[in-house]
Amino acid sequence: MIRFETSLGDITIELFDDDAPISAKNFRDYVAEGHFDGTVFHRVIPGFVIQGGGLTEDMNAKPTRAAIRNEADNGLKNRRGMLSMARTNDPDSATSQFFINLVDNAFLDRGPSGAGYAVFGCVTEGMDVVDKIAQVKTGNKGMHQDVPLESIKVKAAKLLNEDS
Repeated sequence: MIRFETSLGDITIELFDDDAPISAKNFRDYVAEGHFDGTVFHRVIPGFVIQGGGLTEDMNAKPTRAAIRNEADNGLKNRRGMLSMARTNDPDSATSQFFINLVDNAFLDRGPSGAGYAVFGCVTEGMDVVDKIAQVKTGNKGMHQDVPLESIKVKAAKLLNEDS
């Protein structure tokens, strides 16, 4: 289990090691090295997702490790409360950025229309915090859209035990 301590409250996450081993290990490794500390939720779209994991408050990208293979073929679905790897148009481009689904987003699943977005975890506590984040006012900041006007910071991301 992992706890994200944010400026709006805590979010606890369970990783799906058996179904998404590459993505879960990647995420856990970023947590262990402190990568998420000081990042922000930089994209908030009500009725869709909140996204974070890669940008600082001034919208600068943090350095990342190499991209990982897309595991969207693992059978897990982009449903409310599920965490998925964010990526570019290249299916195998995910690094540290992730999103939390605010609603069921079946069109993000792997299927005939595309490679999909790999689900690798779920919110087990703090969905009220996720919903609070989803309600903040957003705007443009530089070339970025849907950015919270008041930064939602990740104060710390912590591994809660060795088995998570």
